[in-house]
Amino acid sequence: MSEGALDVDWARRFVAEAAAVVAEHRVELSELDRLIGDGDHGENLARGFSAVTAAMEPAEPATVGDVLKLVATTLMSTVGGAAGPLYGTAFLRAAKVTAVPAVDAQGVHSLLDAALEGVVARGKAQVGDKTMVDAWHPAVEAASAAAEAGSSPAQVLRAAAEAAAVGAASTDDLVALKGRASYLGERSVGHRDPGAASTVLLLDAAARAATDA
Repeated sequence: MSEGALDVDWARRFVAEAAAVVAEHRVELSELDRLIGDGDHGENLARGFSAVTAAMEPAEPATVGDVLKLVATTLMSTVGGAAGPLYGTAFLRAAKVTAVPAVDAQGVHSLLDAALEGVVARGKAQVGDKTMVDAWHPAVEAASAAAEAGSSPAQVLRAAAEAAAVGAASTDDLVALKGRASYLGERSVGHRDPGAASTVLLLDAAARAATDA
């Protein structure tokens, strides 16, 4: 395993960072969702990650995948709306390719790529539909490029988070083609997709957790 590989301790830190940042931005995320959706994205996600934190305390994961699977199953059982199934499937797919004690740079790319595949499989969305895919897709592309260039796992995550932020910002000018937001048609233009916004927060949390070792 390469230097700087991300292990179970990183995965635990990521969960803690994710729970904290989602709780901090829950009102902002719900406001984004109120403008083009149900208005509960932030509260739902905050509740879900609070449950993940509680479930993680007694857990004794042996692999990165064990942590991600726990995140997946907890989010699926506690988060309502579209976010629970989407993020749950993303983390479940990621767990399947990280059944190892630690992941290197290529492993980080594989983790993110599997997560994107899960989101696409569950939501049937593609780039340009004004969904979290618009953040996930550039994140995976950036992770691939960074890993191929010899970046560290932490650098791969940072590249992914930065690309996701650009992707999320691009949803401001898109017409929603999926989910409740699609009912608004042209009126959805000018509003950021809440799922894309929360994707940025989670990937940034993963990147920060990678530098906290």
